Amino acid sequence: MYSELLSDLQNGNKRALARAISLVENDSQGYESLLENLDFNKKVPLIGITGPPGAGKSTLINAFAKHLLDQNKKVAIIAIDPSSPFNKGSLMGDRLRMSEHFLNPNIFIRSMASRGSLGGLAPKIFEVADLIRAAQFDYVIIETVGVGQSEVEIASLADTTVLVLVPEAGDDIQTIKSGVMEIADVYVLNKSDRSGADTFYKNLCALTHSHASENWESPVVKTVAHKYEGLQNLQDAIEKHQASNNLSDKKNLLLAEKAIMLIKNQRVKDIFFENIFNDLKEISHLQNFNIYRYVKKYTT
Repeated sequence: MYSELLSDLQNGNKRALARAISLVENDSQGYESLLENLDFNKKVPLIGITGPPGAGKSTLINAFAKHLLDQNKKVAIIAIDPSSPFNKGSLMGDRLRMSEHFLNPNIFIRSMASRGSLGGLAPKIFEVADLIRAAQFDYVIIETVGVGQSEVEIASLADTTVLVLVPEAGDDIQTIKSGVMEIADVYVLNKSDRSGADTFYKNLCALTHSHASENWESPVVKTVAHKYEGLQNLQDAIEKHQASNNLSDKKNLLLAEKAIMLIKNQRVKDIFFENIFNDLKEISHLQNFNIYRYVKKYTT
């Protein structure tokens, strides 16, 4: 049904890619066949960049994209923006922050709303990422919303997960929650020209050494994104991880996590927030209302 669109996408046509993403996001009829015919043989590194709010993720991605574009690399960026919990709208501010790249033919930027997803990503992020990987890019970068320690879902999507931190996180490494710390393949200490950076850097290095596996010890890279400092070291660390045995060890675990997420999404795709909202508005005030009895009709 979409064979011509798929062919154009795989030949690097960005309009075809944008259309394909819209079809998937809107659950358009037959979009599953588009996904089922994707070619996964091409190895395109998918870089997940995460970290707490204020760490400078967007600035770092903007600078890193420029660094790659200067090497004539083709770069795709998926920026996940937080949605309002009330109207599900999103500002999509990352497009504004990356406006300097808009006219560069070697970059593709797509903003996606999190739509209430708790893992820092967006509901169709797995499918969208695969569509982009099927196109002609050298790097695919995903920026999560920055929700903090619960933001570990990126590890089930990205080949290499980069955790961005700043010296203000404190010089006591125990203040950082373990959930988000354990997902990192590469640590970035951004704003490393600030006070306390050296102490925090030493603590991060000690942490990565204590958590090192037989195949990989996560490096700590210092950057000052707004000054374009440390970007080559970051690229080297990512490429070293891509070439490591650790990535092959992680592959099957990533595929299993991804399969579980896709199965869950398929099972709830006919359940709509608006319908549930309207139902609850009608019955939640009733004396015998019970949320668990209500939910049961969707699970049995």
